Amino acid sequence: MNIRSSLAAVIVTYNRLDKLKRVIAALQTQTCLPERVFVIDNASTDETGSWLTQLQQDDPRFQHVRLPENIGGAGGFYEGARVAYEEGYDYIWFSDDDAYPEPNAIELLLTGIKDFEARFTWRPSFACSAVKWTNGDLCEMNTPSTVWDWPRFYSPETPYFLVGSCSFVSVLVPRWAIQKHGFPIKEYFIWYDDAEYTQRIAKSYPGIYCPNSVVVHDVPENKGVNYSLVNQANIWKFRYGARNEASFRRREQGWAGVAVFARGVRRQMRQGNVEKSLRREVYKAIWQGCSFNPPIVRPDPDTGV
Repeated sequence: MNIRSSLAAVIVTYNRLDKLKRVIAALQTQTCLPERVFVIDNASTDETGSWLTQLQQDDPRFQHVRLPENIGGAGGFYEGARVAYEEGYDYIWFSDDDAYPEPNAIELLLTGIKDFEARFTWRPSFACSAVKWTNGDLCEMNTPSTVWDWPRFYSPETPYFLVGSCSFVSVLVPRWAIQKHGFPIKEYFIWYDDAEYTQRIAKSYPGIYCPNSVVVHDVPENKGVNYSLVNQANIWKFRYGARNEASFRRREQGWAGVAVFARGVRRQMRQGNVEKSLRREVYKAIWQGCSFNPPIVRPDPDTGV
């Protein structure tokens, strides 16, 4: 069976050409190379565009999709999901431009989903990798969230854990999940777009975490998203994160969910002695999120599965 024939990949990039080159090199050595790799270029201002144009000429499997402006990671993953879905692929692998998959990383996700479906008759909504930092530790910002009965199907022969959400760093999504639940929310720009999306599609059935599938995330520091870390340099990111998560909580959990989130943010910022002016910016973003309700774009049902 040719398991590669219905597989596409989406990589979103912006001004990180040196790291992107390492990602492309890692993809070229995959034991299960997608038939098409859509590299979504968020209007990079370095040499990314010219390099990708040449790459596409040399190897048509790699498609350079240049956007007219930078619409953030969320917008990039929306565009990539849309293009890959419209071209008819059954599985789409999403990842970032600074995450290097080990040679069998994608194959283990795809065979994991198929094996799980065959053994247990359930259809996982996604399959995600173990994301390591550059020193081999688990990458704090990319650790998936497990569900209450996460070890239900685990055994040495079936090394899968049930998870309710994960990041867009090495996650495989089947076509049916996109058709049923729609595309990522492009208006989020950055932060929480992956958590929102994977929680949304997991309403059908949880995803599976495949610890044998490994990618290395080349980020400067191994830190998770914690509001105790808010400072002048990163406040712009935390504003997006606060707005987006508040929007999700309001939609899915009502005002009670927003209140729980806001209390947790308040506690973390107090613990980190975050400047009061920055705390006010985060609270404002949470309040804005309560009325921020961008539409979920769904594919044309006539495109089929």
